[in-house]
Amino acid sequence: MRIGLISDTHGLLRPQALSALRGCDHIIHGGDIGNPQILDALRDIAPLTVVRGNNDTDDAWASDVPYEATLRVGDVAIYITHILADVPEILPSDIRVVVTGHSHKPQQRHHHGVLFINPGSAGPRRFKLPIALGLLYVEGVDVRGELIELTLE
Repeated sequence: MRIGLISDTHGLLRPQALSALRGCDHIIHGGDIGNPQILDALRDIAPLTVVRGNNDTDDAWASDVPYEATLRVGDVAIYITHILADVPEILPSDIRVVVTGHSHKPQQRHHHGVLFINPGSAGPRRFKLPIALGLLYVEGVDVRGELIELTLE
């Protein structure tokens, strides 16, 4: 299964991001969405799991978006929240992946057997950080992450 990871769009959904997410079986948005049309466009590609970011507070549509979610893909559970500091210190034993956003910095690392992945920001550029998103590949209990820097034309 191929899962697209996108975060920190802040109201900007680039065509390059949509292109990179085509063919995904599921998409996760890690918060700071910006407007509900972004969620509609992502749902047109694949089923969507989304969490609210710290900037998704002023609009009525955002009140229906949870601050955390867990997606189950076969035997793999994926915990999603916007801010890394909000991840519980002790995770349920079936959590194999944690997806966050917020920092706009794409990165992945393993900690105690759990893949922590932040796809970076696919929206407006922040500082000199890349415009990026990510992919998760889930095969049985095996999970692999990939970070993709988007080429802007």
